[in-house]
Amino acid sequence: MEGMYMRQIVLVKHAAPVVVPGKSADRWPLSAAGRESAKALAGELKMFGATQVISSIEPKASETGQLIAAELALAAQMHEGLHEHERRTVPHLRTSDFLSLMAQVFKRRDEVVLGEESANAALLRFRSALEATCAGHPEENLIIVTHGTVIALFLASISQEDGYRIWREMGLPSYAVVETSPWRMLQVVARTAQGR
Repeated sequence: MEGMYMRQIVLVKHAAPVVVPGKSADRWPLSAAGRESAKALAGELKMFGATQVISSIEPKASETGQLIAAELALAAQMHEGLHEHERRTVPHLRTSDFLSLMAQVFKRRDEVVLGEESANAALLRFRSALEATCAGHPEENLIIVTHGTVIALFLASISQEDGYRIWREMGLPSYAVVETSPWRMLQVVARTAQGR
């Protein structure tokens, strides 16, 4: 293995959105502070030598990706399947209630506890999209902007770490670095210089 190049994928949790009660979270745009932190995060990500920024189709992720790409002078595109755990029908909840339900999402992974998708279904869908994205850009380091729950589920699946703990700790924005072939978690930066 010594001297071999191992590609790295940076999984970025999007920057802070505008919370819009009455509108599902998958439609929330970035806040002004979120836009600034996304641009600033690019400086931290430059060291990974990514050749492209790819994001989920949700506005808060695609806007984060576009801002990072612009700062790094990289192309940006979206890919289906990288979106968050599906909970479009969930109303805006008090923080304590949401955290309690999310703990059950990670614990009862085969059940639809919240929204329209079980944790395991979200993981399978996300991992398939992630692998398809990586296969479409062989041997390239990529920045993939996505969402906290699916990132945490994926990291837990390739490590011995607790997914709910990862989810709770990752700020907006934050990121994790993984290797491919086989998948291996290298680093989680849960609180960036710009994250809250």
